[in-house]
Amino acid sequence: MAITFTEAAVTRGRKVLEDKGADWVRLGIRGGGCSGLSYFLEFVETPQEKDKEIAIDGLRVCVDRKSYLYLNGTEIDFEESLVRNGFVFNNPQAKRSCSCGESFSI
Repeated sequence: MAITFTEAAVTRGRKVLEDKGADWVRLGIRGGGCSGLSYFLEFVETPQEKDKEIAIDGLRVCVDRKSYLYLNGTEIDFEESLVRNGFVFNNPQAKRSCSCGESFSI
């Protein structure tokens, strides 16, 4: 298994990196949110020393090793609609998630 990005997410990720002048997309999880854990996605200049580095269709992605355990198998999409505008994490390991999809539990 691996972390994957849809074509829409890669395209949007590249655009945001260019706009922000950053080189990497950094993914991870944090404690919090209504279901226990929440996702984060940020745009950074360099990965942290122990981050796992992944190249996805030319998009450079880094993930801290602990978060990678929870995100392995996750597909990241970008959705633009009247209801949602942003990156969406489709995580098969999530047993429960909140209605907005930004927090989950395993």
